[in-house]
Amino acid sequence: MFSDTQIQAFRLNRGLLLAANDVDPVTISRDVCGVQAQIMSAAYLQLWTRNHSITRTQIEDALWKKRTLVKTSLMRQTLHLIPADEFWLYISALKPSRLAGPLRIMARFGITPAEAGDLTGLIMDALSSGPLGRAEIAAAVRPKVSKRVRAWMEKVWSIVRLPVAEGWICYGSGEGNEVKLIRTDQWLTAKSKSQSKSRFKAGPMPAAEAQHVLLRKYLRTYGPATLQDFSHWAGIPISEVRPLRALLGDEFIEIDHGGRKSLLHSDDVSHPDTKAPSEPSLRLLPHFDPYLLAHREKDHLLSRAHYKRVYRNQGWISPVVLLDGGIAGVWSYKIQSGRLLVTIEPFGKLAAAMRSRISLEAQALGAFLALPAEVAFA
Repeated sequence: MFSDTQIQAFRLNRGLLLAANDVDPVTISRDVCGVQAQIMSAAYLQLWTRNHSITRTQIEDALWKKRTLVKTSLMRQTLHLIPADEFWLYISALKPSRLAGPLRIMARFGITPAEAGDLTGLIMDALSSGPLGRAEIAAAVRPKVSKRVRAWMEKVWSIVRLPVAEGWICYGSGEGNEVKLIRTDQWLTAKSKSQSKSRFKAGPMPAAEAQHVLLRKYLRTYGPATLQDFSHWAGIPISEVRPLRALLGDEFIEIDHGGRKSLLHSDDVSHPDTKAPSEPSLRLLPHFDPYLLAHREKDHLLSRAHYKRVYRNQGWISPVVLLDGGIAGVWSYKIQSGRLLVTIEPFGKLAAAMRSRISLEAQALGAFLALPAEVAFA
C-alpha cells in the first residue's frame, strides 16, 4: 500500500525529525512518547536534535523548577522523561508487568506481598522529610525490616523498584549512586500539573484502560507497527497486549508493511501518500534515541552487516547519523582542550554535500554545548 520512503517520511514527521521544529521540551517528550534518560546527557541531546533552539536551561527548568517534566523508570525498566500530566498514564499502563518481576525475586527470599508492601511504607516514611539517595534510604529502613528483607537488600542494586513502579516516588537530580529519590505527592504539585492541559486522569488508572490509551498514543507516533512492536517497546508482555487490539476497534486498520500485518490509524492512512521531502533529512541522533527503539525489528533502519555497530551488547545503543530515516553511520564526541571533537564513522561513501550537512549539525551541537566544534570523518 505504501512505499518504504513514504513510511519513513511519516515516522520522521511524527518523531519531530523531518523539519525544523519550534517546540518545547515537554511537547517533544509528549510527542515521542518519552525521552530515554538512562544517561541524562543523552536525554538533553534527544531533545536538542528535535529543536536546535532548545537550551539546557529550558530543559532543567522544566524538570526541576516548573516540574512539567518528570524523570522516572518506565518502558523496559529504563529511565525516561515524560510530561508531568501524563505521569499516571504511563505508571498505570506499565505497573502490572513492572511489579511482577521484583515480587518474584522477593518471593525467592521468602518475602510475602504484604511484607513487600510494608517495605514500601517504610521507604515512603523515610522520604517524608525530603529527597534521599539510595544508600540513605537503605540505611533508614534496614533496622526496621526482617532478616529476610535484609538478605534481599544485600543482593539488589536498588530497593525502590516497587514504589517507583507504583508511582509513589520518582527521580530527582543526579545519576547512578548520586541520584535522589522524591515522593511524588510532594513533587507533582498542583502548580506543575497546571502548566499544561492534561487529557488524562490526575491519579492511577485501571491498567487495561491505560494500556489502551498508551498503545493508541504509540501507534499515532510510530505506526505502522505491530502489537509485538508495542510489547517490545513498552516492556509489557504480549499476553497483556493482545486483548488491547479489540479495544482499538475500527479506529486502526491493518496494512501489510514489510511482510507484517501492521496497525495504522485510519486518519493517518492518507498521510504517507504525501511527497517525500524536497531535500534529504539529516539528524545526529544520540545514545538511546526513541526513534531507534520504537520497533522490534530494525531492518527498516540498517542492514544486518552494521547491526552490531548500533545495537550493541547489554542494551547499549550507539549515536547514529540518521539520513532519510535510515542509519548511515555512527558518531561520537569528546570534549578536549575546550573544544568539541565530533567523529563520524559512515557505513558507506558520503557525498560532499552530505558531509557539509553533517558538519553543520556538529556545529549546532557545539553551540548547544557552548563549545567550538571540530568534525573528523573516519
